[in-house]
Amino acid sequence: MSLSIRNHLPGTVTAVTPGEVMATVKVRLTGGRNLTAAITLEAAEELGLAAGSAVHALVKSTEVSLATATVEGVSIRNQLPGTVRDITTGGAMASVKVALDGGDLTAVITKDAATDLALAPGTAVVALIKSTEVSLATP
Repeated sequence: MSLSIRNHLPGTVTAVTPGEVMATVKVRLTGGRNLTAAITLEAAEELGLAAGSAVHALVKSTEVSLATATVEGVSIRNQLPGTVRDITTGGAMASVKVALDGGDLTAVITKDAATDLALAPGTAVVALIKSTEVSLATP
């Protein structure tokens, strides 16, 4: 199956915390960073997720926000530090490739935001991803 989701981050499940309807799944990414996904309990069970399971975290590029420093006092669980590798700017939007430990991540943000943040290759950034926007797939 081919997907239009641009961000595929390989990792290993470190913990699954089931709730009534949803489960939180902690994933250690290949580069050593931690990521949290909030998925339905049904999906976690169907995928057979448990500590040690190999997974790919999938995130649409439009669901990735960027900051130039770690953000305090925010409910967003996932803050992945990286460096801008490349930026392509169009009339309204910008596609920003971010080099992370263990792989790349793409964020699509407004051109104005890219300008306001002064993003350019080499700029240190933090990718922000809500846990509810992370999908998981098993190999």
